[in-house]
Amino acid sequence: MAERDGPAADVAIVGAGAAGLATALFLTRDCPGASVVALDGAPRIGAKILVSGGGRCNVTNVRVRAEDFYGGNPHVLRRVLAAFSAQQTRAFFEQIGVPLHEEEYGKLFPDSNSARAVLAALLREAARHGACVLARHRVTAAEPAADRFHLAVRVGPANEAQSQTWTARYVVLATGGLSLPRTGSDGLGYQLARRLGHSLVPTTPALDPLVLDGDLHRPLAGIAHDVELLVQVAGCKPRRIRGPLLWTHFGVSGPAAMNASRFWNRARVEGRSASIAANLLAGLDFQAAERAWLDFASTQPRAHQSTALRRWLPARVADAVLIRAGADPAQSVAQIPRAQRRRLLHRLLAWPLPVVATRGYRYAEVTAGGVPLDEIDPSTLESRCCPGLYLAGEILDVDGPIGGFNFQWAWSSAWVAAAALARRLSGRPTGAVPRGRAGA
Repeated sequence: MAERDGPAADVAIVGAGAAGLATALFLTRDCPGASVVALDGAPRIGAKILVSGGGRCNVTNVRVRAEDFYGGNPHVLRRVLAAFSAQQTRAFFEQIGVPLHEEEYGKLFPDSNSARAVLAALLREAARHGACVLARHRVTAAEPAADRFHLAVRVGPANEAQSQTWTARYVVLATGGLSLPRTGSDGLGYQLARRLGHSLVPTTPALDPLVLDGDLHRPLAGIAHDVELLVQVAGCKPRRIRGPLLWTHFGVSGPAAMNASRFWNRARVEGRSASIAANLLAGLDFQAAERAWLDFASTQPRAHQSTALRRWLPARVADAVLIRAGADPAQSVAQIPRAQRRRLLHRLLAWPLPVVATRGYRYAEVTAGGVPLDEIDPSTLESRCCPGLYLAGEILDVDGPIGGFNFQWAWSSAWVAAAALARRLSGRPTGAVPRGRAGA
């Protein structure tokens, strides 16, 4: 394997996903003439962007708050998110030729419904402002020395890679986490961060499907409907998660299940017991459900139980849960004793989901855990452990629900890091976090 010296840069960004590309773009736009390179080990740039949102890329959400996220100090989250808000993100994408439209639950997608349009615009703007984005450049080590960093970089395909030593005045770790490893996420950034003095909050998959015991789910595969999940973790406040649930051959998926997976996985790594139950009559409590059932029975006393339940659930789901609950789907609603009716409604309002696992990093959309927020300066995202090192995106101990929140964290954290570096390179004071400009 040949060895040769590589070039120098003012700023080397390790990772060219959403956070890395945005950092490169924001920095070169705000600091013209700066030498900025984004190095990524994957053969193609932006694979995770391309597969997000079913290939449509849920860029952000109409409403993003610090309270929507987990893992970090909410005061730090609030500060970073305020620096470059969801509204400013929308204006930014409009300005670079990617107008967005709103869909259910406030999700914002490109009007083209194409993740490729998002990636192409980011790459185009980064190149226009002078950022260099390189695939097949895998950073394997970063060592601080005097006033700069030395980076060990493996260049080219794995079986014929060459070793280079790059130098940079500043380094940004934007490597992502461990989720969706087929896109190039392998946790290398965590290793680099630890070697540079950081600790790690133990990582787990988040936003991944749930694997269920038993066989109820298998004949229901492909059916989706709204539910409200109750996640109970020992020693923690119960969490209620409303949204679509998709039955699958292995268990359940869809936004509700994937949002719940974060808490089930964290409970396991923390040694806590956890359970998940589904309110199959989403939006109803016991009193409302019983009132609706009795109203239906008074107007259609000869109707079957399955007919009554199909007002709330898909037919196959209604029949399956009735049978599993020991009820006769063909029994008329007027014939059901009060105690039996109440047992059934209580069961439907808290249907146990026998979770035995999640599908793991291979299917997870994001990683929970990572570098703690208290180890970075919230006004700049510079490391408190290693001067000149900055961190942005998923590598930090921040994760949010489905709906564009994790992309928003990537854009906001990239903005803060890029703004701080621009001030540093231009000799300006590195004080408070600047707010993003509309259309920036």
